[in-house]
Amino acid sequence: MSTPRKRVTLDEVAAHAGVGRGTVSRVINGAENVSPETKELVERAIAELNYVPNHAARSLAASRTDSIALVIAEPEARLFSDPFFAGIIRGITSELTATGRQLLLTMAGTPEERANLEGYLSGGHVDGVLLLSQHRDDPLPGFLVDTGVPTVQGGRSIGPQTVPQVVDVDNHSGAHMAVNHLVERGRRRIATISGPIDMIAGVHRLGGYREALMLAGLPEFITHGDFTELSGARAMKELLRHDVDAVFAASDLMAVGALRVLAEAGRRVPQDVAVVGFDDSSHAQFTGLSSVHQPIEDMGKEMVRLLTSLISGERPSRAALVLTPHLVIRESS
Repeated sequence: MSTPRKRVTLDEVAAHAGVGRGTVSRVINGAENVSPETKELVERAIAELNYVPNHAARSLAASRTDSIALVIAEPEARLFSDPFFAGIIRGITSELTATGRQLLLTMAGTPEERANLEGYLSGGHVDGVLLLSQHRDDPLPGFLVDTGVPTVQGGRSIGPQTVPQVVDVDNHSGAHMAVNHLVERGRRRIATISGPIDMIAGVHRLGGYREALMLAGLPEFITHGDFTELSGARAMKELLRHDVDAVFAASDLMAVGALRVLAEAGRRVPQDVAVVGFDDSSHAQFTGLSSVHQPIEDMGKEMVRLLTSLISGERPSRAALVLTPHLVIRESS
C-alpha cells in the first residue's frame, strides 16, 4: 500500500513563495491589502504545491461556522407551493456558492418554531441569518439585532421589530403600474385582492392600488387574501357580486385562484374581466397572466452580498436596497 500523501501546510506555501505566513493567509481569505505581484507569487505556490486550505481549522480559528441560516416565517406547505420562495432560494444559493458557505434552511411559521430557533441562531451555530416573509410583531428580527447576529431581511417589517439591513422590491410602484395599465385599457371597476396586511408587501401593494385609483377618480373594490391560490379564489367569489371589470391580485397565486373562479362563472378573460398578478412567476407564464415582474433571484443574491459584508465586519454603504419591478403584459389584460 502507498503511504498517504502529507497535507501541505501554510508555512510550506509561505516558504515556497518567499513571503510570510500572514501574507498567504490574507491571499487565501481574499484580503485587498496584498499587492498583485505578491498575490501572484502566493497563488503560484499554492498551485505548484497543490495546497488545499483547511476550512475546518480556519473556521475554528476565526470563530466561524461557514454556514448561514435562511429563516422563512411561513408554514412548510407555503414554502413548497409558492414559486416566490423557489426563486429567491435559487438566487441565494447561486451567490452563496462563491463564498464557500453552506445554507441551512429553517422554518419559523409558529411561535414554537421561533422559540427553538432563537437559541440556535444566537448560539454560534451560524455566521449570519437571512430572514424572509416577516409578519407584524414577529419578535425574531429584534432578537437577532439585540444579540448581535449579522442579519439581512428580505422585505421590510411592520412594527418595531426591524432589521436595519434590508433588500426589498418597490411594491408600491409595482402595484401602481399594474392598476394604471388596467385604467389605460379602459377598465372602470377595478378590484384588488390584497395580500395580508400584517406584511409590508401586502400594505404597499394595497397602497399602490389605492393611489392609482385615486388619481384616476375611480372607486375601490377591496378584498383581502394571504398570497395563496385558495384565498384568491375565495376573494374572487366575493368580487363577482360587485360586477367588476378588472382585478389586480397582489400575487400570481391569488390571480390563478381568481382565474379559476372566473372560468367557473363563465366570465371571459380579458373581455369581461381583465386580471393582473404580481411576481411574474412560472404560473403567470403558463396561464398567460399579465404580472408585475419582481427580480426575485436578484433579491436573493443581494441579500447574500450584504450579509457577507456584515459577517466580514464591513460597514454597509446603505441600510436598504430597493429593487425596481416592471410590468409584463400577456393575454389576461
